[in-house]
Amino acid sequence: MALAIVHSRACQGIDAPEVTVEVHIAPGLPNLTIVGLPETAVRESKDRVRSALVTTGFEFPAQRITVNLAPADLPKEGGRFDLPIALGILAASKQIRTEPLLALECVGELALTGELRPVPGALPVALQSRRAERSLIVPWDNAGEAALVSGACVLPARHLLDVCAHLDGSRPLAAAEPCTEASQASEEFPDLAEVRGQFQAKRALEIAAAGRHNLLMLGPPGTGKSMLASRMPGILPDLTETEALETAAVASVSGMPFDPAVWRRPPYRAPHHTASAPALVGGGSSPKPGEISLAHNGVLFLDELPEFDRRVLEVLREPLESGTITISRATQRLDFPARFQLVAAMNPCPCGYLGDASGRCHCSAEQVARYRARISGPLLDRIDIHIDVPRQDPATLLDGASPSEETSVQVRSRVTAARERALRRSGQPNALLTPRQIERHCAPDSAGRALLERAMTRLNLSHRAYHRILKLARTIADLDGSEAITATHIGEAIGYRRLDRAATR
Repeated sequence: MALAIVHSRACQGIDAPEVTVEVHIAPGLPNLTIVGLPETAVRESKDRVRSALVTTGFEFPAQRITVNLAPADLPKEGGRFDLPIALGILAASKQIRTEPLLALECVGELALTGELRPVPGALPVALQSRRAERSLIVPWDNAGEAALVSGACVLPARHLLDVCAHLDGSRPLAAAEPCTEASQASEEFPDLAEVRGQFQAKRALEIAAAGRHNLLMLGPPGTGKSMLASRMPGILPDLTETEALETAAVASVSGMPFDPAVWRRPPYRAPHHTASAPALVGGGSSPKPGEISLAHNGVLFLDELPEFDRRVLEVLREPLESGTITISRATQRLDFPARFQLVAAMNPCPCGYLGDASGRCHCSAEQVARYRARISGPLLDRIDIHIDVPRQDPATLLDGASPSEETSVQVRSRVTAARERALRRSGQPNALLTPRQIERHCAPDSAGRALLERAMTRLNLSHRAYHRILKLARTIADLDGSEAITATHIGEAIGYRRLDRAATR
């Protein structure tokens, strides 16, 4: 009788629970059985492992082999257990040493030639391996993302023979070095200076970036709403290491292409308005993150907001408040992070030209009301800034770049300074302040308080809108370098509640 144990990790949401691969070889008719709630791809690993061992020159035991993936009640999926199963068989049959396996964890899919293929979720695996104080063997193509975890010992390998050579000490694997290349926001995203005019909209964009406030732009087609939104990530500060690891973990488990060189930059997602609710929030029989989770700690841009299905938009309300989305299935319940910054754009009416100087709009008041009713009041209430993006004078476009047009780098420096001021004060961006923190850090002066009281009465603002105005005013004061929130800051914040003002006319 021979028994070997190899440590590995499953993928469950953005977590990587430990899986112990137990391999037992006993006399009997040749057979390989895998137990422990494996799905189809895991059950098929027996054929991949057999071919990989034979083609690399090892002996596949002609005995009864039982592979147990513990714990038994945790679903196992994908080809990530190929490598630990192969190593377990080799160790149980005394073809490799078993002692080095005690301090190791490994994941990886095997080709029939013995080459290692990448698997999704390598970064969460590296995080958990570091906590368990074990080294981690991963396929070479997963090394970049796994090495982002500082303090983790990540050993990339290209082939099963490389892993075996490491275990017997003849050719140790070299630890992966983390990518140290700094990201340059000006090179990754279009520059804000390319947008001619629209100074009020740019100001709103800067405020939204500084405080991580949600933003809605209204204007006729072709006025620059999408251009402005695409330049939002370029003025945002770099993510902290914790935020970057959370965001990278979501990208890792989704199987998206991953560039370690720009992992500190906020993500930008812009799904089409035909996207379904599962595409937006995530789902599937084996739940995967959706667009709102892929935009975690970054920007989610929804163009033509009223064209989205209303039921799709309503699912945004929970994550906008909680920062997480829960996906429930018959066998499991997973939480994905979804702390995104919503930037949306819409036309003012069905034809798009309401209020335009050309007079092209012929929409009735009933048509306009029906069009805007596609967006619920509770959802609009969760958007801090409503801003008009009007058509620009032709001369503004024809005259070329103006000296007053600021680059993304210039705006980003002010945004970063304001964000750092907020983090020193409360430990988080202003948009995430709790009611108790609002009372402590967002109290206006007497003139500002009086102005806000009049606005609450005249505009019939909700309590949520009241708190959002205070948080917005706090961000405006931070951009001005002011600790006090004055009537000027309150007045500008109220001015960004454009749809609240329109509703009272």
